[in-house]
This record gives sequence, structure tokens and C-alpha cells, in this order.
Amino acid sequence: MGFERFVFYVFAAILVFAAGRVITVRNPVHAALHLVLAFFTCAGLWLLLEAEFLAITLVLVYVGAVMVLFLFVVMMLEVKIEAAKRGLTRYAPLGIGLALVMAIELVQVIWLRGVAQGTASGFAPTPEGYSNTKALGAVLYTEHVYAFEIAAVILLLAIIAAITLTMRRRPGLKVQNIASQVAVRAKDRIRLVKMDAEKKS
Repeated sequence: MGFERFVFYVFAAILVFAAGRVITVRNPVHAALHLVLAFFTCAGLWLLLEAEFLAITLVLVYVGAVMVLFLFVVMMLEVKIEAAKRGLTRYAPLGIGLALVMAIELVQVIWLRGVAQGTASGFAPTPEGYSNTKALGAVLYTEHVYAFEIAAVILLLAIIAAITLTMRRRPGLKVQNIASQVAVRAKDRIRLVKMDAEKKS
């Protein structure tokens, strides 16, 4: 077993452990932190596949931005953990079935690609000087530009929805009235009182 394969198995084991802890821990903050660990290990696996752009994007976008948003939502929405855990066993068979379907589809795609290109591993060797970042950008902004724009709009709507959920009316919450603050006048806020000077006896 080579060193690269050993690193792959180590990262894969950490990824499976972190993914399992995401859905089994009781504390949602701990679940989010395990998800961060899963993202980091996925980035490591992508680095082993020489997909540097995807690895850096995963760390910067998901760990640096999306997970921060998740933590804000979890901490501010007061999620009822016990109610969420009760529904876990009810939807577990559906989740396992979907995971198996996605795994079968992934294996079939790799295998069919290998048969079409005549390679046993399913991946064709890349030529000298090949840049996966350039190839990804060329495909993303030409063939799949509409899907890319739709995904961007969906993410924007998700951010707006998360902010809207955190700004709901709660009892005892002090909010600002921006219109009344802008319309205020100085003479309504300050009253000058003239008094005669007093001398100490």
C-alpha cells in the first residue's frame, strides 16, 4: 500500500466518522463542528484527486461562509432538538435508500466513463500542463451557465429567508423604528432652559 492510498483511507475514515456524528450528536453546535471536519476531509480528498480549485472553494465557501450562517441560524432560532431527533428514526429508511441510490449512480457513472474511454480505473490520464481549474471554468460558464445562475439565485433566497426567520417578532424584543429616527428634529429632542446665574454666599 502506497502512502497516497494510506492517506486516502485515513481521510475516508475521518469523513465517515464526522458525517455519522453530524446526525447522531445531540448538540446542534457540535453537529455543525463535525460538519466542518467533514468539509475539511473532503477538501483533502479532492487535493489527492488534484482538484485544487474545488478543495479551496469548499474550505472558503462552505467552511468560511455557509457554516457560519448555519451556526447563526442554530443559535438564534432556538431549535427544539428533541422534536427534531424524534423525526430522525421515521425518515431514516428514506435517507438510507437515497444514499444507496446516489452511491449506485456514482459507481455507474465512473464505470460507464471508464468503458467509454477504455480505462480500467474509470478516469483518463490528464495530459501535461492540464489545468482542471481552467477546464472547470470553461464548462461552468459556457455549457452550464444557466444552471450556475439559478443556483446563485437559490442561495441568495436561502440567505434572505434565514435573515427573515431570525427577525421574527418575539415578546420583550426591543426594535428600532428607523422612520421615526430619521424624521426626528433637533428642537424636539433638545430643550434649552435659561437660568439666572447664582453666586455662592
